[in-house]
Amino acid sequence: MPLLYDSPAAWEAAPDKRLAVFGMSGLGKTRLAALLRGAGDWYHYSIDYRIGTAYMGEHINDNLKRQAMQVPFLAELLRSDSIYISSNISFGNLAPLSTFLGKPGDPARGGLPFDEYMRRQALHRRAEINALLDTPSFIARARDLYGYPHFIADTGGSICEVVDPDDPADEVLRTLSGTCLMVWIEGPESHTAELIRRFERDPKPMYYKPEFLLPLWQAWLDAQGVTAETADPDAFIRHAYRRAMAHRAPLYAAMARNWGVTVTAAEVEAVRDAADAVAMVAAALGRAAARP
Repeated sequence: MPLLYDSPAAWEAAPDKRLAVFGMSGLGKTRLAALLRGAGDWYHYSIDYRIGTAYMGEHINDNLKRQAMQVPFLAELLRSDSIYISSNISFGNLAPLSTFLGKPGDPARGGLPFDEYMRRQALHRRAEINALLDTPSFIARARDLYGYPHFIADTGGSICEVVDPDDPADEVLRTLSGTCLMVWIEGPESHTAELIRRFERDPKPMYYKPEFLLPLWQAWLDAQGVTAETADPDAFIRHAYRRAMAHRAPLYAAMARNWGVTVTAAEVEAVRDAADAVAMVAAALGRAAARP
């Protein structure tokens, strides 16, 4: 697909620079967005924040209330509207969203019934697609309401689970690439290993497309000799995360190849201000133009 900026010169001269960054967690997407926001003339649109507030906020809060209703003291206060319970989700703290997604398995170890787990996965999928499709309206909002000339969309790691990078008619990718320059932050293999080590220490729920998740779940149950009701939730999501790293890498690469440009995690780490970021993207556009 044609890029929004067809050359380094076009990018550098553009009065309104618009980016959508994607890639694995921990590679610098949010750091880059925060750095540009701090420059004063960039609007930072967090896809995960939009998911957790506009589209999943009510579900998240209902889940919190459901837990509180199990405590008689809190239940009585909730029934009488004496207290208010709400998540405190922020750009830097998305825990309420991941906690709502949950983990399948033994309820005694914090697991969800598998049907409920899949229901929440489906809710997240719809929310993520909607949040990504909201990008053009936030570009207009940033410009018309707040006067920001430049825009960066900070996408979640699961973007590759809700698009088909090889489909030129993909609605999400057409929308994003038509309004932003899509930039993949590519990480080295050593970073993937480090992400897995971090996840092993602190496993957190994530979204996976059903075509990946369902056969993985059944094969893992069979290999472990357990049922959906007795499965160790943390053990499964650790297993799923390791497989997801290999599953997602070629999807990100196809997104960059067909819809955008690539920068490395090392390049992003070296960015210290907005001028560095503009130069980094210009170099990526130069490399893309040189591709056969």
